[in-house]
Amino acid sequence: MSNRATDWFRQAERDLEQALGSQRDGRHEWACFAAQQCAEKAVKALHLRLGQEAWGRAVARLLRELPSPAPAESIEKGKVLDNFYVATRYANGHPEGAPFEHYGPIQSEQAIAYAREILEFVRARMA
Repeated sequence: MSNRATDWFRQAERDLEQALGSQRDGRHEWACFAAQQCAEKAVKALHLRLGQEAWGRAVARLLRELPSPAPAESIEKGKVLDNFYVATRYANGHPEGAPFEHYGPIQSEQAIAYAREILEFVRARMA
């Protein structure tokens, strides 16, 4: 079976583009979710590049389970992104209101910045 690390990484790059587009359109909840997806897929790409499979959605855990663990600050940023996986899309992720009512430019800017940092960390490790 071929190693699909490059495919996962390319999709992570595209998810970051989606996050930026959603942010420009004022869809901050989708920008946050796409940023989380970017980071998740980037780290899965690195696991594949290193010859191991990775399961699950939690970016922080995926970063911790790398053979040579990521810096603690990256893991903390992964925890922030993990909070955007469910609550950005489902109304029961918050006590009241639709998900889009809970996210604005501050959250999407932070999510995109953290996702970009994790993407660049992975790019450097895959080089």
